[in-house]
Formats: sequence, structure tokens, C-alpha cells
Amino acid sequence: RWRADGRALRKLPVHVGLVVTEEEPSYADMASLVVWCMAVGISYVSVYDHNGIFKRNNSRLMDEILKQQQELLGLDCSKYSVEFANHDKTGQVLNCQSALKVLSPEDGKADIVKAAQNFCQLVAQQQRTHSDLDVNMLDNLLSSTNGFPDPDLVLKFGPVDSTLGFLPWHIRLTEIISLPSHLNISYEDFFSALHHYAACEQRWGK
Repeated sequence: RWRADGRALRKLPVHVGLVVTEEEPSYADMASLVVWCMAVGISYVSVYDHNGIFKRNNSRLMDEILKQQQELLGLDCSKYSVEFANHDKTGQVLNCQSALKVLSPEDGKADIVKAAQNFCQLVAQQQRTHSDLDVNMLDNLLSSTNGFPDPDLVLKFGPVDSTLGFLPWHIRLTEIISLPSHLNISYEDFFSALHHYAACEQRWGK
């Protein structure tokens, strides 16, 4: 069913951000969302909460994802790499040839500050000039999303009308869909959000 659902959509996001603004994140419910993303064919997934709980407890999240992936999908896909934004862990854990990053606020504005500092050092060392700084240069200097395209879609969960620091540089053209909560979320709610994204017309600022 998941593969058929993914193929049935007029367009499928390449990179989905899952942003939790609620105070009590659920590992089981977030794992379900990640596995559903993989199942319908989404290539890149970012998980974010503004307190950094998922990132600090990424092993617990990975265990829950692996458990649900085996229960729901079986082992019929080739394994894929799990990469953490702080680059301290990598491992072959999940499948369906998708990549996952677990992010926290330090991967947002703090990463932009670090990129600016690195660029200033390059200028000071005369390896770059100030006129070299453009969008592509800054993209290359940002470590939190290295190898990931900008998110096409952010699913924001919770009552707060903000993404609370999730990748502020990368969501200029991102479609953001708000859902009441990630707690006890159903596959139907998730797929309805994907269907909404597929039907929206993106004008790219025009």
C-alpha cells in the first residue's frame, strides 16, 4: 500500500522535515513518521525538536525506528545509512535507500554563525575574498545539511506557530504544513498531508 500511495501522488517531496514543537516528544510516534516517509519513497528525512531531545537520545530513536521498520516493512529493501548532523555516529541501520538526520537548534542559527566564522578565516588567510560569498558558498560551508537538499516539505507538529529554529537558511522555499500533534498520529493523517503538498502550487515567490 505504501509504495502504491507514493506512486499515486502527483509529486513527492525529496526531503521532508519533521518538526516537533511539543514539550513531550514521542519516540514511537516519531519512528512511525520516519518509517512511513521511507515507505512511500521519500529520500531524505530530518527530525527536529527545539529542545534537542531526539538528538541527545538518538540511539533510543534509532532502536524504535528499526523495530517499527522490521514490523511494518520487513527486510525487503537494501540498507541505508543513518547520518547524524554532528557527525559523531554513522551506521547501517534502516532501509529503503533513504537518509536520516537528527537535528537540534545548534544545527540552525549556530551552524550559520560557524559557517560565517569559517569564511572569515578563509578570507583572513587569503584563501578567499569577500566577494566570493554567495548562496552556493554558504550552502557548502554549512555542516548540518551536508549532502542533503533543502527541505521541500516541513510537517510541523504542535500548537506553536513557528518552526522554532529549524534550518532557517534552508526553508526559504519550503512548504510548511501544520498538524495538531505527532502524538498518536495515524498514517491517514500523514498521507493526507502529503496529498495536500502534492496538490499545492508553488510559485517560488512570484
